[in-house]
Amino acid sequence: MKLVLASSNAGKLHELRELLAGDGIELHAQSEFGVVDAEETGTTFIENALIKARHAARATGLPALADDSGLCVDALHGAPGLYSARYGGAHGDADANIDKLLHELDGMPEASRSARFHCVLALLRHAEDPEPIVVEGSWRGLILPARRGGGGHGYDPVFLDPASNLSAAEMTPADKNRVSHRGLALAALKRRLAEL
Repeated sequence: MKLVLASSNAGKLHELRELLAGDGIELHAQSEFGVVDAEETGTTFIENALIKARHAARATGLPALADDSGLCVDALHGAPGLYSARYGGAHGDADANIDKLLHELDGMPEASRSARFHCVLALLRHAEDPEPIVVEGSWRGLILPARRGGGGHGYDPVFLDPASNLSAAEMTPADKNRVSHRGLALAALKRRLAEL
């Protein structure tokens, strides 16, 4: 199956390709077709995932997979949430996003630094698909006071997985994919596809 990923985020594309390896799914970035990112005007992860998937499917004529995800910090009332990619100002500036997050939580005790990564995947068979497949995954953890690790992308260096006591950036890709929000959402998507 050939799918277009409704994103220009290289980190997401790499992660999803790894997660889909061996499943007979050929994932292509929308940028390969000259498609630019859709304007995310939704007020929820689900709305934004559907907006992005419809945009990519309409522009390419292919089935589209969209991922809308973010980091929700309890002490910040769910922020950065929908605005995770542009929390620090410029879209996709991971260092600025992390710097702002660490500043907001500066001096806060570990018990108050709970957070979760949340992911919504939306799969549309075509642009006007009236029954999109929508699945979700969450990964609970803590925000570290400083960066740890050199892997991953986005907020991974400051997100602590309590089960392994490693930051998401210190985990191997295989270990991260087993427990991450995106890995859990994709496992749910695969189950749904197997049922169809």
